[in-house]
Amino acid sequence: MTLSFAPDATSAIPLHIVAQDAFGAWVSERSQQDRDWMSLHGFKGALGQALVLPGSDHVEAVIGYGTPTSRARGRFALARGAARLPKGTYKIADGLPDETAEQETLGWLLSQYAFDTYAKNTGIAARLVAPASVNVDRVEAIARGEALTRTLINTPASDMGPTDLENEARALAKTHGASIEVIVGDELLEKNFPMIHTVGRAADRAPRLIDMRWGNSGRKLTLVGKGVCFDTGGLNLKPGASMGLMKKDMGGAAAVLGLAHMIMATNAQVQLRVLIPAVENAVAGNAFRPQDILTSRKGLTVEINNTDAEGRLVLADALAYADEEKPDQIISMATLTGAARVAVGPDLAPYFSDDPLFVTALEAAAVAQADPVWRMPFHTPYEPMIEPGIADLDNAPKGGFAGCITAALFLRRFVTESKYAHFDIYGWQPSAAPARQKGGVGQATRALLAALPEILAR
Repeated sequence: MTLSFAPDATSAIPLHIVAQDAFGAWVSERSQQDRDWMSLHGFKGALGQALVLPGSDHVEAVIGYGTPTSRARGRFALARGAARLPKGTYKIADGLPDETAEQETLGWLLSQYAFDTYAKNTGIAARLVAPASVNVDRVEAIARGEALTRTLINTPASDMGPTDLENEARALAKTHGASIEVIVGDELLEKNFPMIHTVGRAADRAPRLIDMRWGNSGRKLTLVGKGVCFDTGGLNLKPGASMGLMKKDMGGAAAVLGLAHMIMATNAQVQLRVLIPAVENAVAGNAFRPQDILTSRKGLTVEINNTDAEGRLVLADALAYADEEKPDQIISMATLTGAARVAVGPDLAPYFSDDPLFVTALEAAAVAQADPVWRMPFHTPYEPMIEPGIADLDNAPKGGFAGCITAALFLRRFVTESKYAHFDIYGWQPSAAPARQKGGVGQATRALLAALPEILAR
């Protein structure tokens, strides 16, 4: 697939972007032939309409940009129309506001993505010449980072186990000149990552902690991604229907690797560290059990009341390790709780932060980048819910209330020296939408990339 802009060429087809409320004035200036052609095809500038205008001396095309209300009901209005254009190279002639050009042209590039590892699939056939106002290198870097995230999530666990995830991280590190270290199997116990080892020890493919570093100037940023490559639920076995999408339980790892690509490809001035606990939560005679009590890297004890709440366990050891270095910002990303999906659905990325600067910067960037997020509370009065009495912490509080909040509070216990934000993402597009095919998808990464300069400028 080609997630890049087309080279400028005199043969590129001029493309007009026409808002619905401006259609009358625009069409009045077109030739009678064009007016008749648009009338014949019912083109009125509605959102997602697209039409090729055959001329006597050259061909043009037009995409409907709809109304502010219709655009607010979705994202990537330009991509919606681009999907209806025939194969060819197009160059925007007019009608696309400069303030939305980067977002909309990114949507066009993302529409070119297709997961084609196992069967022939293609994205849209139309290619776009970048408008002059767009930073080509940046938009292409973002598109390719998102494509990496999508492909990692889409790949089944048979080909995306802990070893494969390590290999993908190594390939990314090699591309950008980053360093990487990996702690595997029983070495996790020797180096005091007991909960990562415990969760992954029942699988044939050994658990590991991936540690990638890049950059030697700027503020220190550590990304921690949940890399549960498949989650059976462990001895608290998931029902079949709930296990069907568990190849995506490493969506947090996929997201931080995609974001890491964006950061490195755009040469951001930051000292980046990426930590990924990569495991499979499997069933075997040596699997951890309900009512076991584990001792974490930080020394906090954890009572296991559900082996299917394993993601927070592996993240806890990785977060404690990240915090020991006292970076300026730690961000964790994980497909952690079903409660988050119940709260906000699949399209929004819930996040937790008590830092007003982080919140302000992220919320503004999320709107500008069409990458929606929703703030959830680190509600301290719920702390007793994660304190079982027999141990310091409970990995699965009874009652079912506030599940995504109690999970975030659990993780926060392992970060005491650094600024911390947590994202409980879904990582999956349930049905196709403009620029977002059904399947794996990145969430909040574009917003974070845009917000990071402000977040780290303290």
